[in-house]
Amino acid sequence: MDSLPGQRRFATTRWTLVVAAGNSDEPSSRAAVAALCEAYWWPLYAFIRRSGRSSDDARDLTQAFFARVIEKRYFSHADKDRGRFRSFLLTAVSNFLANEHDGAVAAKRGGGQPHLALEFDDGERRYSNEPSDTRTPEDIYERNWAGTVIAAAMARLEADEIETQRHELFAALRPCLTGDDPDSYAVIARRFGMTEGALRIAAYRLRKQFGQALRETIADTVDRPEDVDDELRYLLAVVSRSA
Repeated sequence: MDSLPGQRRFATTRWTLVVAAGNSDEPSSRAAVAALCEAYWWPLYAFIRRSGRSSDDARDLTQAFFARVIEKRYFSHADKDRGRFRSFLLTAVSNFLANEHDGAVAAKRGGGQPHLALEFDDGERRYSNEPSDTRTPEDIYERNWAGTVIAAAMARLEADEIETQRHELFAALRPCLTGDDPDSYAVIARRFGMTEGALRIAAYRLRKQFGQALRETIADTVDRPEDVDDELRYLLAVVSRSA
């Protein structure tokens, strides 16, 4: 796949590099694994919480899992021909929880644990907003995985808009991408000295750009270009079920 604007920022999360990230002999290995952990910790934290762990235990288990990922080179065992990174990560953390003991978790606390910028306080606030229904931990994981991918795509698009100095217009039209209620086109058009027709064209183009950013973000977690459409359909199905 040709490099597209914004891809360079997330290059280390490509599935083709996930296995390479497990090779500790590579100079960029730890940085690549840390980037993956920091990008996708929240769905795993919510999964662990919904599995019945307390917030403190979920914090420790999430940190311990990623410490194990780095120390035991989990990604070196990833088979890119068997499922998506989404599935690999869920299987890995499920196996980890099934085999992890309190003593092992305690041993991971404090010294020797790799430092990762995981915002657990924010994660617990987000978890407190999870619906108190009968959704399984796997359902919660997939819903938050989808949200993480969408947020990453939005961040990618926003970064490109900032680079091209269109960030103010992007901020005004962003609700059109998130399903929120934006100001009327007439109000926004007057604010930017545009005709309403020109603004609608700008909104249409922004939606197309967001679709492309979403495809690029999904492409980071699959191996073959032809897998992107399948994973995109899966993500949309998850979002639809969660609505």
